Amino acid sequence: MKPAGPPITPAGMAKLRARYDHLLGKERPEIVEIVSWAAGNGDRSENGDYLYGRKRMREIDRELAFLARRMKALRVVDPREQTERAKVFFGATVTIADEDDNHKTVTIVGDDEQDASKGLIGWSAPMTRALRGAAVGDLRMVRLPSGEKEWEVMEIAYPSA
Repeated sequence: MKPAGPPITPAGMAKLRARYDHLLGKERPEIVEIVSWAAGNGDRSENGDYLYGRKRMREIDRELAFLARRMKALRVVDPREQTERAKVFFGATVTIADEDDNHKTVTIVGDDEQDASKGLIGWSAPMTRALRGAAVGDLRMVRLPSGEKEWEVMEIAYPSA
């Protein structure tokens, strides 16, 4: 049996799929058309459209290959189906407070979806590793590049089913 891959939310997987479909169905055919047109214009060594097009096509093909491998490896986990909602697991939105009573709300998502500016932290981030399995009232020490910091879990929420 294949081991379970890294988790991703259904919305995160949909974004990866949309990016893949956009590259394959729209961007790549446009570049192929430009390269074909440019190739018919003679000397390819000095043809900017041809050279740029070939380079862009290689970039697109690399990204398509990466996305295909990534989507195959990931495991879609729907946070709405979480049964044990009193503890922090994948998909939880957690409000935490530090020693100075500064509150911060974060949502635990797949590593491919993380965006700190939106409060989305990846499954393998140090903060997530420290919070996994915590309940309201638990204190957790997080090792950050700036040093250790203690956080108290104030609230845990999951999306409704």
